Amino acid sequence: MFLLVSFLGLQVVLGFNPTPKKVVSTASIFADMAENISGGHLEIKTIVPIGGDPHTYQPAPSDAKLVSSADLILKNGLTFEGWLNELIENSGTRGEVVLITEGVDAITSEKYHNSADPHAWMDVSKGLKYIENIKDALVQLDPDNKEVYEFNYGVYRKQLEDLDLYIQTEIQKIPEQHRILITSHDAFQYYGKRYGIQLESVLGISTESEAQTSDIIRLNRVIRENKVPAIFIESTINPKLLEQLAKDNHVKIGGQLYADSIGEKDSPASSYLDMLKYNTDVIVKALNVEMMEEKIEEVAESSGMKTLIFMGLLLIPLMAFLVHKMR
Repeated sequence: MFLLVSFLGLQVVLGFNPTPKKVVSTASIFADMAENISGGHLEIKTIVPIGGDPHTYQPAPSDAKLVSSADLILKNGLTFEGWLNELIENSGTRGEVVLITEGVDAITSEKYHNSADPHAWMDVSKGLKYIENIKDALVQLDPDNKEVYEFNYGVYRKQLEDLDLYIQTEIQKIPEQHRILITSHDAFQYYGKRYGIQLESVLGISTESEAQTSDIIRLNRVIRENKVPAIFIESTINPKLLEQLAKDNHVKIGGQLYADSIGEKDSPASSYLDMLKYNTDVIVKALNVEMMEEKIEEVAESSGMKTLIFMGLLLIPLMAFLVHKMR
């Protein structure tokens, strides 16, 4: 930006960089979306740090200070940030609060009235609605840079559309019987519905819930009946229950998945896009390789049987010859 000032009767144009407006998101996934669209023109912060669990997060005094300084607050809603309203009220912020799931067709709970699954970003086609809402909010906050945000949004949208197609294609590589994803908590329902994979979990949609004996019995049955080759832990949840489940059923831990947070910068899931691609690659590799091993064993068993038959056929003439000699 430029400022026209008068100095000793002369008019001078001075250039200066104003303090960028501050956008605060509730979770790292949404902050990453905003970063991709803002292109460095805005200061993007997140309340729940990378690796934190937004379901059980306990806001600190520093969070109230952060929110109080925000020009814009991005929230997921759908029961995801139960602590947010109180934090906003205590902060005294004047920042506008924008619901970035506006227009998203949410999965509602069959058990609890007026309760929705908040993990809509796990379906990339719904993630496209997230970034559209974020782009509109950034344009309204900072209309001077509208063209930048519109351009970055267009590039980002194409990247996510390509990712959506990639995931659909990759999941099809898993044998249909093994398209069962068992995780710590119920964060992958949107993913499963979009990409054609059955979801089972120990906990419900919130990590605040507790595992029930009936849940463990159900998962044991699912693993046994479908010969599920692997189950998966999550980056923000204690893996103890899943590790015990894997041990009891003699299956492997297929890998660590990311759902409620992106990974650190040096991780393979350091962005929203990388997170979903990484999750998909881990899932496909773990659920597909075991099927290949089964086929190898089947071939080996079949080859072994053929060898025995062949040797048996060779022995028939020899036995006949020996019987003839004995006469």
